[in-house]
Amino acid sequence: MAGIGLFRIFDPKVRRHLISDEGEVVIDEVRHHWVVFTVPMLEVVLAAALLLTMATTAIGGQPVLLAIVLVLLSHAFWQFLTQHRDRFVVTNMRVMRIRGVFSQTVATTPIARVLDITLQKPIIGRMLGYGHFVFESAAQDQGFREIKWVSRPDDRDLTIQRVIQRTGLRASASVDVLQGDEDSDDDGTGPIGMDSAQEVTASTPAPAASQPNRPASPTSSSASKSIFNSERGNWTDNE
Repeated sequence: MAGIGLFRIFDPKVRRHLISDEGEVVIDEVRHHWVVFTVPMLEVVLAAALLLTMATTAIGGQPVLLAIVLVLLSHAFWQFLTQHRDRFVVTNMRVMRIRGVFSQTVATTPIARVLDITLQKPIIGRMLGYGHFVFESAAQDQGFREIKWVSRPDDRDLTIQRVIQRTGLRASASVDVLQGDEDSDDDGTGPIGMDSAQEVTASTPAPAASQPNRPASPTSSSASKSIFNSERGNWTDNE
């Protein structure tokens, strides 16, 4: 429990980087697979073995052995922190990569700019449950080219694909309503031959001429609001 509390102190605090006033929420926060901690753990075991040997046997060169133990423990702790603070975050608006121990690097790009995703699963990765993502996007120079050691890669791939699809559909619906679908009749937002502006107003009957004092139905206004004011907090990933 003490170790868990210690690593929480060094947590990168991902939610500090969210645009909360715009409704940004975390869809998935990807930590590295446990396999990246194998070498640091072996270093800790080796250091413990050296300490036990120094304590139980009278061998020479103990200052040298003690220095080796300190180097092993320091390197292991550094690797733990480096891997622990390297996070890949998917939100309903963008993708982020946060890394660094003393100095921190935060790279972001809108989710709509992710063009292609390649999931690589080596043989050992398929056995242990990890994979590597290769992104084709305009953000390759910002640290998004490769995201390695991703646990549950299939689930994470589906999560990213869902967010991309939902973001694209929402943006398409908003643009179609604002522009009146002037570019094309069949854009996937409604029946062929009917643009989005017609879809919004088609269900609203015109006020009857014989009832001039009857207030107009608010159906059109509410229909438009249903497109523009959709709740951004309903982005969940039921894994």
